[in-house]
Amino acid sequence: MKNVGRRPSDSSPDPHQSDGRRPAAWLHIVAPPDWQTVPTARSWCVCGRDERVIGRRRVAALIADHTAHRDTCPLRTPAPERRKAA
Repeated sequence: MKNVGRRPSDSSPDPHQSDGRRPAAWLHIVAPPDWQTVPTARSWCVCGRDERVIGRRRVAALIADHTAHRDTCPLRTPAPERRKAA
């Protein structure tokens, strides 16, 4: 007996089903395990923000700035709340 033309069971969930959320901001850090190699980082957002830095202190500052951007991003924060933050 062949199973040609049988529909798959509807009871199994789609592993690729979207929950409606989409990435809006990314933080990419390159920090090789060798302490003599200089780390780099890039933070970018769909609002147009795009920051790149080189060096340990600047990477650490960019991480903090990227985290703070969540509260001030014009695409994530409604207009009245942005005015309070400014």
